[in-house]
Amino acid sequence: MTIPVGSSVTLRVPASSANLGPGFDCVGIALGVWDEATATVTQEPGLVIEVTGAGADAVPRDERHLIHRTMTTTWRHLGVEAPAGLHLSTHNAVPHGRGLGSSATAIVTGVAAAQALSTGGELDLDVVNTIACALEGHPDNASASVFGGATLSVTEAGEPLTTTRTVPLRLDERIVPVVLVPQTTLSTHTARSVLPELVPLATAAANSARTGVLVHALTSDPSLLTAGTTDLLHQESRRPSYPQSMALVDALRGGGLAATISGAGPSVLVLTTAEHIGRVGEIAATRGAVWQVLTPGVPDRGVHRVG
Repeated sequence: MTIPVGSSVTLRVPASSANLGPGFDCVGIALGVWDEATATVTQEPGLVIEVTGAGADAVPRDERHLIHRTMTTTWRHLGVEAPAGLHLSTHNAVPHGRGLGSSATAIVTGVAAAQALSTGGELDLDVVNTIACALEGHPDNASASVFGGATLSVTEAGEPLTTTRTVPLRLDERIVPVVLVPQTTLSTHTARSVLPELVPLATAAANSARTGVLVHALTSDPSLLTAGTTDLLHQESRRPSYPQSMALVDALRGGGLAATISGAGPSVLVLTTAEHIGRVGEIAATRGAVWQVLTPGVPDRGVHRVG
């Protein structure tokens, strides 16, 4: 199959927070911070990439660009011939290296753009989710950016791609996410490098129980959010990688707020209700470091076409 010259698609994709408390690599939540990209098949051979917004000075503008690499890989999986000429224009609002799923956002954008161009505009979100999660390597960020809302995902080994099954969670309308973004960055690779390869059975069992509480809290009972966001797998191992973030998590949780590291960090996510938003900012202001406080909301849709 050859994609016709002039074919074009514009997409919006939301940020995400993942590893929610005990929901390591399985529970994610979309955040109302949006990246936008337009991909157009051109008559002139070659690749042209324009980038504005967050991280614009740091991303490559050639075949190494993550969205373009993802599009090429997706076309290969779909059995579609990559076009000889492509113009890619992106505007990034999701901060890079802050634990808000910027890489997953780019991957979801690339998969969705490749599929939409191949089908004349139609998006199959289940296909986008499977390919994006396989390329990302873990499904929590990617699935939230694909479907919006809160998601619970599991993976099953398969060929040629790992299969991801995602269950959308009906988020309790009282829950408000507050994101505290530091000036520092941390790569996911660095954050994962300090995780233990083995955990005691009792720890794994307790963490699984906490994940069940988290799902119930997210969907039905926000009063259980503090208990449901208690993590036993990854945050303590990473404490030396983001000491200021963990100190803030400790302070917020000490104040009765459901705080957790967002993704691989170093941003902090607080799941609270409207009447407690002010307390989050007050506690953050006592910690010395400068934190950007965001209340982005949770979009009920993920990746979608514009226009």
